[in-house]
Parts: sequence; structure tokens; C-alpha cells
Amino acid sequence: MIISACLAGASCAYDGGHRRHAEILRILEDHPVLPLCPEQLGGMPTPRDPAEISGGDGSDVLAKRARVITSSGGDVTGNFVRGARETTALARQFGCASAILKPHSPACSPEGIYDGTFSGCIVGGCGVAARALNEVVRVILTPDQLLQCPTDQRIDGSERG
Repeated sequence: MIISACLAGASCAYDGGHRRHAEILRILEDHPVLPLCPEQLGGMPTPRDPAEISGGDGSDVLAKRARVITSSGGDVTGNFVRGARETTALARQFGCASAILKPHSPACSPEGIYDGTFSGCIVGGCGVAARALNEVVRVILTPDQLLQCPTDQRIDGSERG
């Protein structure tokens, strides 16, 4: 199972912090997990300027119809695409069947991203790596979605990585 590295406690969020989710880590403690940060895998530093998808969502970025732009106006689309490819390659390599990903992230969010205006508004859509992972893993959830699952259905027992 893949988990967003920031949720696992790695200090890889854009602001240099983490988004450690103790309850999710407790649930996953007896299961193999692969913490990944698509933004770092794409070559971005930590800390870094906040970024949002402009003109669509992760599907649109991968189809070259939208861009990922930083709050200072930099275009980091290439980094996000590279990070999505690396994340997907690692999911394949380790046989990951599921992922727990950070909500609202332009890389990780499986549903609901910031609207590209840096105003804090959330719109429908997914992050770039989350969209790419849809081709590889069977289940992608946010921490809240995992917590809403019945206890006996939270973890896919076929997980190999």
C-alpha cells in the first residue's frame, strides 16, 4: 500500500512540515506501506512554493490541457508529471494494490483539489499522481475515506508492497 509520505510523518510537505496522521498509521502499523512524495520524486525541493493546478485537474495535466503553477507564478508541470510517473513505476515495482493519499494536494488528492487561484477554494478533480495511480492500483482513498470503511474492510489483504 502506498501512503503519501507527509501522512506517514515525513517532512516533505510544501512548507517543509508533515501531515502525520496518527490514526491512519495505527491502522496500518501491521501492514506493509510504501511512503512516497510525488512532488519530491518529481525533483521539487522541500520547502517549496505552494502549487495548484490551473485549467483543470490531474487528468488534464497528464493530457497536456492544464498546468501546475506555483504561488509565485512558476510552471512546475514537468515536475508533477515526472513525480506521477515515478510514483506509478514504484507502485508497479512493489505490487501496491491500494493507496492512502493526502486530500486537496495537486499531486496526491484522489478527489477535490484547490481551484488554481490560491484562494483556498476546493473544486472537483484529482491530483496528477492520483490520476496516474488509477491505472495501477485498485483503491485510492483519503484518510477520512479509510476511516469511514468498516473495520474488516479497511485493508486489502492482497497487498504485497
